[in-house]
Amino acid sequence: MAWTTEAEALPEVSPSLAPNEAVALLFESYGDMIYSLGLSLCGEREGAEDLVQETFLRALKSWDGFEGRSKASTWLYTIATRACRRMRRRRAGEPTRLESLTRLLPSGEEGLIQIPAEDDPEAEAVLRHATDAIRSAVAKLPLDFKLPFVLKEMVGFTLAEVGEVLGLKEATVKTRVHRARLKVRQQLIEKLPSAPAPAKDHARQECMALLRAKLEAMDRDAVFPLSLDVLCARCTSVFATLDFARGACVMLREESMSDDLRSSLAEACGSA
Repeated sequence: MAWTTEAEALPEVSPSLAPNEAVALLFESYGDMIYSLGLSLCGEREGAEDLVQETFLRALKSWDGFEGRSKASTWLYTIATRACRRMRRRRAGEPTRLESLTRLLPSGEEGLIQIPAEDDPEAEAVLRHATDAIRSAVAKLPLDFKLPFVLKEMVGFTLAEVGEVLGLKEATVKTRVHRARLKVRQQLIEKLPSAPAPAKDHARQECMALLRAKLEAMDRDAVFPLSLDVLCARCTSVFATLDFARGACVMLREESMSDDLRSSLAEACGSA
């Protein structure tokens, strides 16, 4: 699946526009994306609908204070993530931390994950199960890891833009996104078929260096910078599952709000 960033996909909105006109354009461009964000962060439709309403009504009230120093989309997602923090109540038993990076690394895995080709008759079913697994894995992330992960992998912001939205240093965002990717991948591979792995033919340090290079390429939405010939079978499998997880995240952002919610919010934003 092709990876398209938010900035490439959707237009920006000038701060010179009147509030109703500006927020109506923002709602048209970003309404379903904010709804998808709400589903991933809240875990259920009622919470997602509340988040959409809260975000755009606050945007309407505060548009006159938007000076254009950041992108309108960044400003809007800042409102959405702050609203999410206000609205969200931590569920009983929900983790507040992730395991250490050492425990999240795939170095101890014995099997090679098998991802079916697109023309495989089972591919659609595997992708559907994988998407469900990704949704569940994201829902279980601690909020401080979930927010950066969703903004990077689903919305498509750069690390710098995620940091601007969340008020974090880019290095902090990078660390949290990397750990969240590895955690989501851990839960994803439980739903995918595997085969016995061959004997290790690369040193662990070499594989870990390649994994860091892969994660950093994903940070930049770039192609892995080295020839795939340098990868052992285990690294090839790990990289494929990371890419597969990202593709499933892209699918999760395609959720749409109900027509009733869309109509009522469009009217409130002045676009009806």
